[in-house]
Amino acid sequence: MSRDVLILASGSPRRRQLLEMLGIPVRVVPPNIPELRRPAETAVDYVERLAREKALSVAGTLVLGADTTVVVRDEVLEKPADAADALRMLRKLQGRTHQVVTSVALVAGEAVHQATDVTSVSFRRLPDEFLEAYVATGEPMDKAGAYGIQGYGAALVERIEGDFFGVMGLPIRLVLELLERAGHGYRFEGGSRTAAVTEVG
Repeated sequence: MSRDVLILASGSPRRRQLLEMLGIPVRVVPPNIPELRRPAETAVDYVERLAREKALSVAGTLVLGADTTVVVRDEVLEKPADAADALRMLRKLQGRTHQVVTSVALVAGEAVHQATDVTSVSFRRLPDEFLEAYVATGEPMDKAGAYGIQGYGAALVERIEGDFFGVMGLPIRLVLELLERAGHGYRFEGGSRTAAVTEVG
């Protein structure tokens, strides 16, 4: 992509790290958008709306918003309220296949480009003490569905069908497609890229 700095409208360190991995210059501006699902709003509609609202809430010429949620048997699992809620979610997920829905929205000038990923994740069947020990690590507390596949939560997973990065919260292939659509296609430069990251707020 060109050297324009991409503003990431997200406080997620995982999303920032994935962009840094590609050497994309990033400025982090966490949005102030209430994450409340509307009555009768599907999981896909919900994450798409939040991703757009996040991207549109931050000023800039190139702004990326994203949102992720977990769906199991038509129930939407967001970030747990506390340790007991995290354990409840993990009990519901264990031994089953669920969907991780992540939407990304890119505001480029007057245009809004958007794409959504749905990946299936199957959990191992695990005893309560294993799930309790995972909750005790603290890792589940800021993650939709109460687990992080890139951390200790990898021990819960039996298999995935789809995009690993989508489960992490930022499907890289879709982000690069949106940047291409907006005229900021990703390019390698000189065999390596360096990321410039600025935290705001």
